[in-house]
Amino acid sequence: MNTLDSKIIRPTLLLDKQKCIANIEAMIARAKRANAQLRPHFKTHQSAEVGNWFKERGIECIAVSSLQMAKYFADNGWTDITVAIPINVREIDLINELASKIQLNLLVESRESILFLESELKHSVDIYIKVDTGYQRCGIPSEAIGSIKILIDLIKATDKLNCKGFLAHSGHNYNAKDQKDIHKNHSKTLLDLNELKDTFRKEIPNIEVSLGDTPACSISEEFYGIDEIRPGNFVFFDIMQYVLGSCEENEIAVAMACPVIARNIDRNELVIHGGGVHFSKEFIEADDEGTKLFGSLVRITKNGWSEILGGGFLASISQEHGIIRCNDILFDEFTIGDIIGILPVHSCMTANLMKDFLSTEGDWIKTMNS
Repeated sequence: MNTLDSKIIRPTLLLDKQKCIANIEAMIARAKRANAQLRPHFKTHQSAEVGNWFKERGIECIAVSSLQMAKYFADNGWTDITVAIPINVREIDLINELASKIQLNLLVESRESILFLESELKHSVDIYIKVDTGYQRCGIPSEAIGSIKILIDLIKATDKLNCKGFLAHSGHNYNAKDQKDIHKNHSKTLLDLNELKDTFRKEIPNIEVSLGDTPACSISEEFYGIDEIRPGNFVFFDIMQYVLGSCEENEIAVAMACPVIARNIDRNELVIHGGGVHFSKEFIEADDEGTKLFGSLVRITKNGWSEILGGGFLASISQEHGIIRCNDILFDEFTIGDIIGILPVHSCMTANLMKDFLSTEGDWIKTMNS
């Protein structure tokens, strides 16, 4: 067995530290070129140790996807945290706990949330108005100037809320066909956000605009008017980002290592221990016929993994099982008990489910879920 192989007995998420650090440093450099603050979104790795790799390179502020995640990173020394999801009013006790210790930045998109915070907050917080620039998940449409003004006026009338400006997430870039689509979406988002900034510049002192999504932040050099960027997935990347053109194959920093538990000779299929509870059930369509791809195959090496293997792919998953469809040559390379690697479609979901990482250097890295 090679060095990594000997440590793997069940589905294991491998993390290449050097690739990860290279991704971090590349995004820091991109933010500097754009004259924008980098506030990385930590929902992808959810790890204090990985977070320290950012801190060692001068990053001082972060974004997270839940108040529980904010508490985890606050407990690990982070003091400027944006919770990049509209507030859940039922978590007011945790909001107050965090606001008493750190610079806490919250998102609102409704009159009800603002009035609730003003009534129940015990400490001051900074507030961003969540705006929608095309994703249509949440946020006030960026063109709804009247509705946005109502919220700004409400915030300005409070004692404990400081309106910082606007926050947007270009999630619709994940539906882009290619880099051209991403650039088109990004240009429209920049236009919308700059118009908002110009409209409310007098009403919000030191107005800020925060924008986050890995595809645009990975390929664009244009961030005029954007004060901070909040990419998250870039720290690991994945097959989805590779297909979108956001990264190169050799920048993908995580790979699932799964034992082969069965071989179906009639169908040229390998069965792995590794399913929806490990990968999630996200997929991409691999061709015009709608073939689903749940991951691309690699060979686990002594201290990492190979380039993507031709001749097979992760074709389906159930709860604990995964089915790898192979050609004859690839099928004959693996037998029961062997370990095969899979680059995940969505590393954020996979990392969240797996809860910890095995570094290609041989060390275990814990997360908030470990």
